[in-house]
Amino acid sequence: MRLYAAVAAGGFRRHATYRVATAAGVFTNTVFGFILAFTYIALWDERPRLGGYDMSEALAYVWIGQALLAACGLMGGGFEDELMERIRTGDIAVDLYRPADLQLWWLSAALGRSGFLLLGRGVAPLAVGALAFDIALPEQSLTWLAFLLSVALGAVVSFAVWFLVALSAFWLMDGQGVVQVAWLSGMFFSGMLLPLHVFPGALGEVARVLPWSSMLQVPADVFLEKRTGWGLVEAYAFQGGWALVLLLAGRALQAAATRRVVVQGG
Repeated sequence: MRLYAAVAAGGFRRHATYRVATAAGVFTNTVFGFILAFTYIALWDERPRLGGYDMSEALAYVWIGQALLAACGLMGGGFEDELMERIRTGDIAVDLYRPADLQLWWLSAALGRSGFLLLGRGVAPLAVGALAFDIALPEQSLTWLAFLLSVALGAVVSFAVWFLVALSAFWLMDGQGVVQVAWLSGMFFSGMLLPLHVFPGALGEVARVLPWSSMLQVPADVFLEKRTGWGLVEAYAFQGGWALVLLLAGRALQAAATRRVVVQGG
């Protein structure tokens, strides 16, 4: 485990070196936060309590989304392009023969990256949103810890999704189509555009049980204290369940990929 802890720390340090990119990301998240916030204000003026959120909760949701956009990989896990390139060039064969688990290696690096992005690109936009708008904040101090745990679980689910996307390159000539589908699914079904509670009927019910809701909708509900007590336990169970299922699917796909490499190498 010391190896994977070192990989996670390395992932944190690696992304901490990109200071200009981090500053640009904070600026971009903040600008889009303002655009979405004023859009939500207009929408909630017309439809108060839409989706069960009052105005301050809806505005908080906007800024939570901007805080988690990069940390939870809603638009990409940040590693899939590199992994897919290693698959295309054949360098992945070296990785598979190393005395380290491929999935755990990339998971550790991804969690280190997510930790930095939450601090480097998440805190500042949320703070700006809290200063510029009347947003709902947790009433209980322990809610912040509950929120961080939910974010961590969301980051694991995000990694598991993008790991599956990356491994598709073993069987596809070009995995960019899968990347685009995953990107659009993440934007829509995570609740990035609108809270999933706003989605009507069967669409909303389906959207809320898909893995992408673990990346934003669930952490946002934890932050807004809409999931407390057993509801909080159910939220963690939902996120943990998806993380387990997707990670196991990734391991199965990794095993199939390894057999493919061995056969071709033999």
